[in-house]
Amino acid sequence: MKLSDFNIEEVFNVDDYMYFYSEKLTEERTQREVEFLVKALELEEPKRILDLACGFGRHAIQLAELGHEVIGVDIMDGFLEIARKTAEERGVSVKFMKGDMRELDFENEFDIVLLLFTSFGYFSDEENFKVLENVHRALKPSGLFVLDVPNRDFVVKHLSPCSVLEKGDDLMIDMSSFDVFTGRMHVRRIIIRNNQRRVVEYSLRIYTYTELIEILKRVGFEIEKVYGGFDGRELSLKAPRIIAVARKV
Repeated sequence: MKLSDFNIEEVFNVDDYMYFYSEKLTEERTQREVEFLVKALELEEPKRILDLACGFGRHAIQLAELGHEVIGVDIMDGFLEIARKTAEERGVSVKFMKGDMRELDFENEFDIVLLLFTSFGYFSDEENFKVLENVHRALKPSGLFVLDVPNRDFVVKHLSPCSVLEKGDDLMIDMSSFDVFTGRMHVRRIIIRNNQRRVVEYSLRIYTYTELIEILKRVGFEIEKVYGGFDGRELSLKAPRIIAVARKV
């Protein structure tokens, strides 16, 4: 599969995503993740926050409920519709906007930018770098960036060639492989719902800690803290995530 063939709307089909993942992305899980962010970022006062690739707004809404001014940006209309409806139902003000992280035009506007839940790495190395430059430009001087991605050392050791999500008689099957030369995980996803079969393919650039920190420094960030998961664990070979907190310098 060529990177130019990547179709985000097919890979992250909103209906399929919510059908298979919504029961896993619970309110309680989101609350734990937000509590981690509050502690890691020392959010004692209201901040202006950009939740980039906000999805259906689960982090943005809870952060707004804590008193922060939050803007959520996502490229998928379906997720934004769900996010706006949920925010309205909960009586909280969040501005949800459609946008491509490769083409952001914010400048010195945010105290904090969040890019969570493996939303980074789907593009070419050049475009991924552009995303980080856009984040840097969007932040106010000394603003903080939180980047949450898979830990390559963990992924390579634990990668399953076939993983399955089941919901009733419906299946989401991921056939995965890792290219050590490009650092990309290639996934062929088969979705079976209501006796209908759909196949999509995508690849994800997965970084080592060293690679990620080097790129962030090149963009103009200084690393403040690094974690191995939303439970606050230290980064190690056994940690599934790299959660980097970086400051704009």
